[in-house]
Amino acid sequence: MHTKFLIPVLFVSAIFVSCQEGNQPNNKNLKYPKTTKTPVIDTFFGTAVTDNYRWLEDDRSAETEDWVKAENKVTFDYLSKIPYREQLKDRLTELWNYEKVGTPYKEGGYTYFSKNNGLQNQSVIYRKKDEKDTEEVFLDPNTFSKDATTSLGSLSFSKDGKTAAYSISEGGSDWRKIIVLDAVNKIIKEDTLVNVKFSGISWYKNEGFYYASYDKPKGSELSAKTDQHKLYYHKLGTLQEEDAIIFGEKASEKHRYVSGYLTEDHRYLIVSAAISTSGNKLFIKDLSDENSVLKPIIATVESDTGVIDNRGSTLYLQTNLNAPNQKIVTVDATNPAPENWVDFIPETENVLQPRTGAGYFFAKYMVNAVSKVLQYDFNGNLIREVALPGIGTASGFGGKTAVSELYFSFTNYNTPSAIYKFSPKDGNYTLYRKSGVDFNSELYTSKQVFYTSKDGTQVPMLITHKKGILLDGKNPTILYGYGGFNISLTPSFSITNAIWMEQGGVYAVPNLRGGGEFGKKWHDAGTQLKKQNVFDDFIAAAEYLIEEKYTSSDYLAIRGGSNGGLLVGATMTQRPDLMRVALPAVGVLDMLRYHTFTAGAGWAYDYGTADDSKEMFDYLKGYSPVHNVKKGTKYPATLVTTGDHDDRVVPAHSFKFAAELQEKQAGESPVLIRIETNAGHGAGTPVAKTIEQYADIFGFTLFNMGFKELPNPPKPTIKS
Repeated sequence: MHTKFLIPVLFVSAIFVSCQEGNQPNNKNLKYPKTTKTPVIDTFFGTAVTDNYRWLEDDRSAETEDWVKAENKVTFDYLSKIPYREQLKDRLTELWNYEKVGTPYKEGGYTYFSKNNGLQNQSVIYRKKDEKDTEEVFLDPNTFSKDATTSLGSLSFSKDGKTAAYSISEGGSDWRKIIVLDAVNKIIKEDTLVNVKFSGISWYKNEGFYYASYDKPKGSELSAKTDQHKLYYHKLGTLQEEDAIIFGEKASEKHRYVSGYLTEDHRYLIVSAAISTSGNKLFIKDLSDENSVLKPIIATVESDTGVIDNRGSTLYLQTNLNAPNQKIVTVDATNPAPENWVDFIPETENVLQPRTGAGYFFAKYMVNAVSKVLQYDFNGNLIREVALPGIGTASGFGGKTAVSELYFSFTNYNTPSAIYKFSPKDGNYTLYRKSGVDFNSELYTSKQVFYTSKDGTQVPMLITHKKGILLDGKNPTILYGYGGFNISLTPSFSITNAIWMEQGGVYAVPNLRGGGEFGKKWHDAGTQLKKQNVFDDFIAAAEYLIEEKYTSSDYLAIRGGSNGGLLVGATMTQRPDLMRVALPAVGVLDMLRYHTFTAGAGWAYDYGTADDSKEMFDYLKGYSPVHNVKKGTKYPATLVTTGDHDDRVVPAHSFKFAAELQEKQAGESPVLIRIETNAGHGAGTPVAKTIEQYADIFGFTLFNMGFKELPNPPKPTIKS
């Protein structure tokens, strides 16, 4: 159950501010905790580098714990005095409070789907026999822990749908536990599997499943290096310690990322092995032959290749080998080497993201970062282009071969996501579920522009805002970016962005190099010794918004998370004059040591490492945010955000960056760090925590742009 707010906003903004004026944050008198300097000197290719805050890397020490508490005290004392913090929190709560339902799928005679009744911290898995039946709760992650910080990860069913296995994350950690459930009566069947990481759950018939993990590291499980991933097979009814290692035990099989999955007919086991986040080896084993062994499909890591389906011994592979924008090829499983591949859906000028369902291929293409979907049969014949509801992002179309209906969702930056039921035979679809969010899309507009980066490259950007805003340079603007790891930023609706735009804010998202929007060449143009291209693209996006008078430096905030946190950190240290506010979240900020934590060495394809060469070391040191904070520089108002259980990008990155900023800030703008406790890299964060985080982020941003009250305060509302 959840409680509805009778009067979410009690006071109009002017009254609220007048009561609080004497108790607002004071940037001039802000006193930061003293962060002890304990110099550690590393030498790279003859160059000595001093790390004054190495001690903050020890996430288990009492000293680090005390530092976190002291920093949070200063930060939350500041944030609590922002006059409209509670107004933002109330409006976020109000807008968030609508029923959210995920795309349905069928297993074992049931239709399963996720649903959140509005403000539940974690979405619940429901099921029903048919459309007319009453739904029943299958799994409720809100009951996994008292504070709702234990979340559901993977959920996978045996071939007959009678047994389920699901993984859970505690406190936001990437480490998982797997629980096996009798899906018919919802009773746990056997002991929980522990110490699982970066893993799916792939069933072999009804007998057991494949999963992957590392040996538990010595030292801190949240920060110690993990670099030998292993694929296991768990047979139902046996102990985890008896699980067979399928791949990864031998020194010759050492890879950082290993996964195993089965073709839909359960005939073939496919094993992918990678040393970095780009490029993989691919192996196959015929499970119908007891004497078969794993044999390579492709034995090098020069491409990203995977099996997406099969018909008998014919395999359908998605690959970017000699096809930077991806293509689908066929090959016989008995002789699957690349020289035998035959093009099935050839490469085009747009990036391909295929799915299969109901006996068809759905080739989704990104055309300037928006979706186009073509439907093919298994003979390679084009059936139709699916006429999408608009310009934006379509997701879904996947399903088992035997189903007769598929589902897809559609969204863009100013259109809340809706689910559609699709008939593959005739291409027709109907609205299955409309979003219940209280947001009027007709009041907003979103348009794509192309701007010129430093080296002349044309970069697309989507700019979304209320209709009719004045281009007078005074609109509060968030410029959001990522630019890495072949990740594509495609248009999607967000409740938090809706709140920002309600306040008259502009939300701008450029498709920077390093991303995947234009294929492997676009990705590679933002990696290693070309990483500066990404920062230049982001800076040029900011300059475009200023030149076109969407905003000005006084009203510009830059935001990004993870690799996007690096983007913000590098941009604000290179061009501190460009923006008023910087919001680096869970960022990779120490580029000389990132590869020494958890699975960080796997990011070397994008970044390179300081150990590679003197040239690579010099390049990384030249932009590493932690190493480029300069004393006497006026930095923008900065709110660094991280989680104390983040074992993807360890919080030491953010800790050290914040310490450097606080020591060297010459201006009056605050440089604070907000450290969420019992939280990780972001996935599975309870709704209540997310609402608080965004109230703080938007409040900090607007206050440091000079707004003493909300630009467009929400009207008081009364709900029954």
